[in-house]
Amino acid sequence: MRFKRIFVIVCDSMGIGHGKDAKKYGDEGSNTFKHIDDKMHLNVPELRSLGIDRICDITPSNSKLDHSYALALNEISNGKDTLTGHYELMGLKVEKPFKTFTETGFPKELIDILEQKWQRKIIGNVAASGTEIIKQLGEQHLKTGAVIVYTSSDSVLQIAAHEDVIPIEQLYKMCEIAREVTLDDKYKLGRIIARPFIGTNSENFKRTPKRHDYALKPFAKTELDYLKDAGYSVISIGKIYDIFAEQGLTESNKIVSNDDGCEKIITKMKEDFTGLCFANLVDFDMEYGHRRDVVGYGKAIEKFDQYVTKFKTLLNEQDIMFITADHGNDPTWQGSDHTREKVPLLIYSKAFKECGILNEEDTFATLAATIADNFDVANTGLGKSILNKLK
Repeated sequence: MRFKRIFVIVCDSMGIGHGKDAKKYGDEGSNTFKHIDDKMHLNVPELRSLGIDRICDITPSNSKLDHSYALALNEISNGKDTLTGHYELMGLKVEKPFKTFTETGFPKELIDILEQKWQRKIIGNVAASGTEIIKQLGEQHLKTGAVIVYTSSDSVLQIAAHEDVIPIEQLYKMCEIAREVTLDDKYKLGRIIARPFIGTNSENFKRTPKRHDYALKPFAKTELDYLKDAGYSVISIGKIYDIFAEQGLTESNKIVSNDDGCEKIITKMKEDFTGLCFANLVDFDMEYGHRRDVVGYGKAIEKFDQYVTKFKTLLNEQDIMFITADHGNDPTWQGSDHTREKVPLLIYSKAFKECGILNEEDTFATLAATIADNFDVANTGLGKSILNKLK
């Protein structure tokens, strides 16, 4: 069975239970989807029809599978951040984890280097919510010109600056400098992010859409590169463009929310192309997981479930849709970090004559291998295709 169009939708952080090696990450017992369902009794008929309740320990339903297969994927890379998960989904194993500075902030040596190169003082240097830190430090920034630097549980250095204090092009240049400095193995950050904002005081500061990410380039070819090299369309929606540093893509589409991302997926489903549409919906992780907002996360899942109805309507027998995740972020867990979890692989196509639950696999790269198999292109060698199991 071969498909003309493949849609991969990453529900960022929607894990379905601790992975095989979760104990070494302190995450044994975590389960993002189950623990949200325990609190809210999620109304997700479409995800259930795709098999989510067969691969995650939630209350089973009597609903039948609808032209679908489901399985769980374990992660073999070292780390549980965004880049690591996405890299593995597209066929790369990360051996050396990207650096995070969630607990300590960035080393004084790095701060000193950046202050010297930027010719500005740095304030902040903590793990924080982007909206909260500009509320806390934005007025000081306006008054002194000191730049706000902060991190999160991802491997990331974020630079917040008011557009009237540091013009956009200057902020981008500062990010480029930080990107170069943090290529050093001592710091080796996955991403540098420009976070411009506007407003007059802490009550009305607001981030603008001029965010820009500076990611490490993948250390080897991903499945995206092989598809592009073979002449297929490789369309990104959301932060896929930033995660893969533009590599392996033929088209990219920015989004401002999960809803916006789903609407752009719908737009692509109405277009004619041959290849892959790869989308990331980040609100699950950024807005709710890290903020330990169980209800907000649950409502976002329920809203996504409504979009799945629309997706299924638009797809034809030449299409296949994969819904997955890149890690967990259990909003009932201690701290605010990601959780080391298995992720779902929910597979839908009107072409399927059968349905079923497949055995869990040992790597996220099962997805990359299956995509490569479908389009008969080279693959990275990580993971095995399950295309022959889809009937």
